[in-house]
Amino acid sequence: MTSDKDNIYKKKSQELKVALVHDFLVQYGGAEKVLESLCEMFPKAPIYTLLYDKEKMSAQGGPALGGRNREIHASFLQKFPKFLRNRRRFLLPFMPTAPETFDLREYDLVISSSGAWSKGIITKLNTIHIAYIHSPMRFAWDYNERYVNEIGKKNIRFFARAMLNYIRVWDRQAADRPDYLIANSEYTRERIKKYYRRNSRVIYPPVKKFQIPNPKSQILNKFQIPNSKFFLVVSRLSAYKKVDLVVETFNKLGFPLVVVGEGEQEKRLKKIAGKNIRILGWQSDEKLAEYYASARAFIFPCEDDFGLTMVEAMSYGVPVIAFQKGGAKEIIQEGINGEFFSAQTPEVLADGVRRFMKNENKYNKEIIKKSAEKFSEERFKENFMEIIEANVKCKSQNAE
Repeated sequence: MTSDKDNIYKKKSQELKVALVHDFLVQYGGAEKVLESLCEMFPKAPIYTLLYDKEKMSAQGGPALGGRNREIHASFLQKFPKFLRNRRRFLLPFMPTAPETFDLREYDLVISSSGAWSKGIITKLNTIHIAYIHSPMRFAWDYNERYVNEIGKKNIRFFARAMLNYIRVWDRQAADRPDYLIANSEYTRERIKKYYRRNSRVIYPPVKKFQIPNPKSQILNKFQIPNSKFFLVVSRLSAYKKVDLVVETFNKLGFPLVVVGEGEQEKRLKKIAGKNIRILGWQSDEKLAEYYASARAFIFPCEDDFGLTMVEAMSYGVPVIAFQKGGAKEIIQEGINGEFFSAQTPEVLADGVRRFMKNENKYNKEIIKKSAEKFSEERFKENFMEIIEANVKCKSQNAE
């Protein structure tokens, strides 16, 4: 039973002056979908971000992320030439300073949506700072040597290692600044515990419900293969996402494959893709819904902290073939809503595809859709508000 005092704390949480902080608004992906849900929860809250591409976000994101009806503040990095803003690696020495320069003194509650930098904001003593962690800084902790080795010139690698060491120290200190940490998966929670030595609570990212498209979609005709469904990848086209692994595998298998997404690997993937593969770039939510609904299976080839696109595919009853590491292990139930493959090689992925095809008729679309309901937007918002109210209560009691 809710007490009168609890109702007071709930009312207080609704009256807070709120700001949202997000690493970058330059590309629309899973982290930005989480931010959109936070924007819906706090329609008057301004957004602070390190870099903002208004043109791209207006085209890809919703009204909040496109700057319409939303106050958006970019850091001093926005003043750098576009050439540098589009090559964020060159801005790395300035990144730790950027979130520390935001003036957040007037806010009672600040929610940071962080895969790297946003949790490093500095707030006043009485401000509640809740950080939603998409991932501890991946390139500084998990992939630091891989990141260094990607630098072509050996004489620069020494300085790169020194810079990464500085960033790891900053990142560890920055992780102590929020009052409360939320992880987007159990996998992320374990990494937060290892790297930051802090506890966190898991709230899975929200999956928005798209309208089911017209089943008479013309998508299949693009392949000119009668009565043939395609396999689907929806991803940012960056190296760690391993989309090139899927392309190489399907070049050999010869089955139709659609890749939706954009990123630095897009040109390379188009160059190596066979005639059975379409690299389509970014697609609107309406068009993406058609691809999900028409897909034979969804491929998720990387070790990721969660994997929102897997759940989106499942919400259409589409089974998933996923790499058996990271957040996928919390989403996929083998033989019920998907299949696993155990190594990131074309041979092992191809074996996973063959196992799926062998069991394809055993999958039940309604059961797969049901398994996606665990990650609903309603549940995300309810759990988030519980944490806000608990922190308001804690701050108020401490003040008393």
